[in-house]
Amino acid sequence: MRFKVRERIVAIGNDSWIEDEAGERAFHVDGKVLGVRQTFELKDVDGAVLAVIRRKMLGIHNAMTVERDGRQAAVVRKHLINLPRDRFTVELAGGGEWAVSGNVFNKTYTIEGDAGPVAVISRKWVRVRDAYDVELPDDTPDVPLVLAVAVAVDTLAEGKGG
Repeated sequence: MRFKVRERIVAIGNDSWIEDEAGERAFHVDGKVLGVRQTFELKDVDGAVLAVIRRKMLGIHNAMTVERDGRQAAVVRKHLINLPRDRFTVELAGGGEWAVSGNVFNKTYTIEGDAGPVAVISRKWVRVRDAYDVELPDDTPDVPLVLAVAVAVDTLAEGKGG
């Protein structure tokens, strides 16, 4: 399955929709600044919050947390020395890690878990300049978590909002 994410969602205070393969609205990303935190809420089409992605503006700028139901679900950390490739580690609250690596210049990232590919973030199929696709296996058990991690990776890769 594939989702189209508009890059402008990572601008503080902007809202945007994530569309499915048919171009239908599937998720809403609400970007805001709350005190000293950069925050994005990933919501379903009815407005229910599925995940909260946060980064402290005055803290470590190379990490973001993903929360589900008020509990930390994942921490996305950008490796400090990366060029020419970006590398990230996603520490999952339930144990385990995902490794994210990709090309900063053409914005293509692969998220890998112990069982294999989790998602591919790419501009390959996108004709809209300020957007990218997140392609997931059809049997992905937690689509909102993967999309929240993709938003965090994009934010950290671009150094946005920090």
